[in-house]
Amino acid sequence: MASAPPPSVARLYRPNRFVSLPAELDPDTYDTSPEKRRAEAERLAIRSQLKRQYLLQLNNPSPPAVIEDPALIRWAYAKSQNVYPTFRPTPKTSFLGAAYALGPLLFWIAVLKAHRDYKEKRIQEGKYKRPFSVFF
Repeated sequence: MASAPPPSVARLYRPNRFVSLPAELDPDTYDTSPEKRRAEAERLAIRSQLKRQYLLQLNNPSPPAVIEDPALIRWAYAKSQNVYPTFRPTPKTSFLGAAYALGPLLFWIAVLKAHRDYKEKRIQEGKYKRPFSVFF
């Protein structure tokens, strides 16, 4: 005869009268529905199959040149190829992109032009003597 399954740890735990029941042991949050347990079991089975496949490739006496880890491939794809869910062009990002691309260029153009104008003004006033330079 098959006996009933033993009660869960959450059901057996009785809180001390001086200490309240921790949230992890609350039966309402700890005991899940059969659908959720089945989904967790399926995910665990998939993880164990992927782990077994990876370990078989890793411990193969004649391993392939590249051992492919499906989780790593999914992560690399999500980080490099699948950019749209993590970035959306908005006016703010467009402005910031233009500022970071054109800002330094325009800054250095203004600095060099101001320096050249200042030097030219001093040359015209006779306060600056041009040094002889072959290259510049």
